[in-house]
Amino acid sequence: MILSYHEGACIRASAGDTTIVFGPVSKQSKSFKPVNFGADVALVSLNHPDMNGAEDVRSGRPRDGEADGAGKQPFMVFGPGEYEIKDIVASGFPAGSMYGGEGRINTVYSVLFDGLNVLYLGALGDMDLPSELLEMDSPDVLIVPVGGSGTLDAAEAEKLAVKLEAKIVIPILYDLPRVTGGKAGDTLKQFLKEAGAENAKPVDKLTIKPRDLAGKEGEVVVLGS
Repeated sequence: MILSYHEGACIRASAGDTTIVFGPVSKQSKSFKPVNFGADVALVSLNHPDMNGAEDVRSGRPRDGEADGAGKQPFMVFGPGEYEIKDIVASGFPAGSMYGGEGRINTVYSVLFDGLNVLYLGALGDMDLPSELLEMDSPDVLIVPVGGSGTLDAAEAEKLAVKLEAKIVIPILYDLPRVTGGKAGDTLKQFLKEAGAENAKPVDKLTIKPRDLAGKEGEVVVLGS
């Protein structure tokens, strides 16, 4: 599996000829650049323009006469439930968020893809996760918000990562300070300090296979956009 970061809460995961996008940025977003790539499956955790742009995602090459990005729409998932798409098994669980300044339902997704268990927390702002989720196996990859502003802050994100016993931890929404008037990168630096990973350097992508997880416990990987 290859993981890369777009902006905000948007993560792309690819394996073989299949691509998933988590939290695609909409064209209506005033904070982040909209998605500019195709995907077969789009998972939306929160109904907010910063991460609900599933309809702006296209997969496949455009036909003659079509504009770039005019391929077919992906399979779109917008909330809690059980889903099976191609070789992907996804479970969505309702949780809370105050992203955007008001209470919203944020769907947390546990996804089995390419032999790896990926837990995507989206814009989670509530430390209390559903019991059904907590009873599941520890995630191989945890994608967690660290920016505050209605989502988990750096300290909360690290505490939850430890509780979930994640093998690899990928922070998202660390670029929120530029939107809220703070200094870009402050929340990421704070999270890395909380996690004891101050020396972690951003990488363009993370390529990982199940066998690579041996011995890993809470390893922080920063994906740069």
